[in-house]
Amino acid sequence: MTLDPDLAGALHHLAGAGSFSELLAQPGGQDRLEAFSAGSLPYEAPDVRVREVEARGPNGPVPLRIYGGAPGHADAPALVWMHGGGFAGGGLDMREADQLAREVAARSGGAVISVDYRLARDGVHFPVPHEDVLTAWLWTVEHAAELGADAGRVCLGGASAGGNLAVGAALYLKDAGLPLPARLLLAYPFLHAELPAPGGMAGADGTADVLEGLPRLLRFTPDDCRALVENYIGGPVAMASSYAMPGNADPSGLPPAAIIACEYDDLRYSAEAFAAGLRQAGTDVDFRLEAGAIHGYLNHSAGLRIVQDGLAFLATALIQAKPFQ
Repeated sequence: MTLDPDLAGALHHLAGAGSFSELLAQPGGQDRLEAFSAGSLPYEAPDVRVREVEARGPNGPVPLRIYGGAPGHADAPALVWMHGGGFAGGGLDMREADQLAREVAARSGGAVISVDYRLARDGVHFPVPHEDVLTAWLWTVEHAAELGADAGRVCLGGASAGGNLAVGAALYLKDAGLPLPARLLLAYPFLHAELPAPGGMAGADGTADVLEGLPRLLRFTPDDCRALVENYIGGPVAMASSYAMPGNADPSGLPPAAIIACEYDDLRYSAEAFAAGLRQAGTDVDFRLEAGAIHGYLNHSAGLRIVQDGLAFLATALIQAKPFQ
């Protein structure tokens, strides 16, 4: 396979930038990033009800943005969703949060609760973001009826670092004997401090050559991964608990999962290894390798076909969620 043509045609906007922070610091950097994300493509987001609340947690209020939901009903699904950003970046307005939530809520008829968890900067480290996610989860289960949702059909998910937070929270809920998600919905999750080696024929089909040709800021080297983890936990990688880096934890007892991995993404092998571990533990996994995709592709405009395909997969997974316990 090759890169998706729409994504490949936008890569030149990232030329010369070693990181997103470096790009945004340059004159016109924000415009370049928006052009890379295909912001000029025709696209109109679904018209869904949006409101904001706060959930009380151990570290203070956790802002939640709620999309959709049908008060008066009691059987719809719901999704508690965490954006990505390497634990230290991102927010509720990025496409991976806002666009995704609008699309999934509209397609599923359920509610999507987007979590504004505290970021790992300015002295914030694990377990604070982890606890914010647990706060959001418990609030959603408690208020499911107000959202028109079945508390047994509430799912938990996220993208990249947000996927890590979702799995770490699910492990904690399992160990604590608290209500578990009906399903985990994960997009290109970052679950291992040290990325697993490619499995099967990965790399023999030209994948490595395509990865080598990507702009530096779309790659995840071992040093990159180590730095992200150390910033998140506030110390050496060896200090990370299974709730902080859940890829190597025993996945037995976790709910079914729907997982997207990107064909041209160093983190692909983290998602593949986690899916394999779930299957070995007897857990049902719906795994989608998004052909031609690069890490973070759900941050591109939903005017792109490949983004629509990923959103459809997540919405279908939410619709099909059944009570786990």
